[in-house]
Amino acid sequence: MLEFDLLALFLAGLLGGGHCVGMCGGVVTAFSLQLPAGRRWHYHLGFNLGRILGYVLIGILVGGLGSLPVLLSLQGIKSILFIAANLLLILLGAYMAGWSVLILHLEKAGRPLWGKIQPFMRLYLPVKRWLDTLIVGALWGWLPCGLVYTASLNALASASPLHGGLIMLAFGLGTLPNLLLMSAFIEPLRALLRRPYLRYFFGGSLILLGSFRIAQYLY
Repeated sequence: MLEFDLLALFLAGLLGGGHCVGMCGGVVTAFSLQLPAGRRWHYHLGFNLGRILGYVLIGILVGGLGSLPVLLSLQGIKSILFIAANLLLILLGAYMAGWSVLILHLEKAGRPLWGKIQPFMRLYLPVKRWLDTLIVGALWGWLPCGLVYTASLNALASASPLHGGLIMLAFGLGTLPNLLLMSAFIEPLRALLRRPYLRYFFGGSLILLGSFRIAQYLY
């Protein structure tokens, strides 16, 4: 079951590229403009390594929270969390396909926390050392995002720090190709992902993935 969860979260991160462009495009552009001249790929790899490590930390924390005896003793809580995570995935797919904006309202829930994290991130911008990219990336991983919420709920439902960390690692690796491409080709990528057939494909794929996981769990 864990192996399928890891594959599903990897695919969710990969298929959610259109949402990544919308959520993170401005952040990536801002980072790029502040980087020292030359060797920018070196810095972008640092940002993304830090971001994935930040996701793993989130997975360990929420997986540990889910393993607390008080939560484990609540009947059905794991099922509710799992179904909620995949409903978020369906909502995200509907948004990417252009059929619903409900996920945007849910993402607003994370803005207060993001507002407290941003000042710490600004302390390391503009980046002067490569090690700073790891810190900025780890803080960037807390950006309010429906994809991150989906993965985090799956990590919480795993009720294990180890499994939670692995789930967030798989998700982070799934997002990596899109974020690396974005750092070099942000405008062409935005134009490409605005095409209706691609929006329908990626959005519909996320809807099917979330629906399949719920159906498999229930039946």
